[in-house]
Amino acid sequence: MVTVLKNVTNVITAVGEMYLFNKHHDNRVWAALFLMIISAISGGFTDLSFHVTGYTWQFINCFLTASYSLTLRRLMDTAKQVTKSGDLNEFSMVMLNNSLSLPLGIFLVIVFNEVDYLLQTPLLRSPSFWLMMTFSGFLGLGISFTSMWFLHQTGATTYSLVGSLNKIPLSITGILLFKVPTSLENSASILFGLLAGVLFARAKMR
Repeated sequence: MVTVLKNVTNVITAVGEMYLFNKHHDNRVWAALFLMIISAISGGFTDLSFHVTGYTWQFINCFLTASYSLTLRRLMDTAKQVTKSGDLNEFSMVMLNNSLSLPLGIFLVIVFNEVDYLLQTPLLRSPSFWLMMTFSGFLGLGISFTSMWFLHQTGATTYSLVGSLNKIPLSITGILLFKVPTSLENSASILFGLLAGVLFARAKMR
């Protein structure tokens, strides 16, 4: 359900591009966006574990994700105007993006008192833990760099919709891996949402 509801991010991003970048989408794109909204609503009604708080957090997440991609795209356009080179490359964007997240990370570490936990946990003495953490760090770096590059080459809506295509294997894997109980109606709403994402991608590519 989380993956299906993330389609709402595409809708918010497309509307945001209209107002911020004066971009216009054709009727096929809006039809796909409408299907995504219907999918999210029908998915909510058929969800076996509906919870208002969880859905509220999910919609906040969608809004923040769309705001992030739109703001980042605006920042890239602004950088072309104010920098001597007329561009801000992906390495600089990754460095600035991660550096700005440090104050928030440090604040959360202090608030949740994770320093004491880290000093006491036996995980710090486990070589496999450090290996996996290092691997995770390199994966995060790769995700940040490729995201910056892709967003720099395209627009916020295209970036959002291409990211939505991973919902197809993610939804299927999530149901199988975590043995999520589903009904026929719930499975149909999930499939409907995934198809809406595919239609959105095809409409944007055309």
